[in-house]
Amino acid sequence: MNYQGIVIAAVCFLTIGIFHPIVIKAEYYFSKNCWPFFLIMGAGAITGSLFVDNVILSSVLSAFGASSLWSIGELFAQEKRVEKGWFPENPKRKDKKKQNK
Repeated sequence: MNYQGIVIAAVCFLTIGIFHPIVIKAEYYFSKNCWPFFLIMGAGAITGSLFVDNVILSSVLSAFGASSLWSIGELFAQEKRVEKGWFPENPKRKDKKKQNK
């Protein structure tokens, strides 16, 4: 039997699940301005997947990279969720916003 597909699916599922709280915490502590980190991480992982011969490892790197790139859009969406009151706003950053106005 070939279990590669099941392993790849499980890793994709876990990667997507792990990135959800990462995006929430990243927006809370660093704001949406941390998006270049996700871009570099995603592009690096996808590029790395091109040079890996192992199918599972290449797929894991691709899933990680795609999740990182998807997280960029989610950071901007998370900021809107915070503005709507669906998630807590970082009080330390809130004070800085008030000072800048």
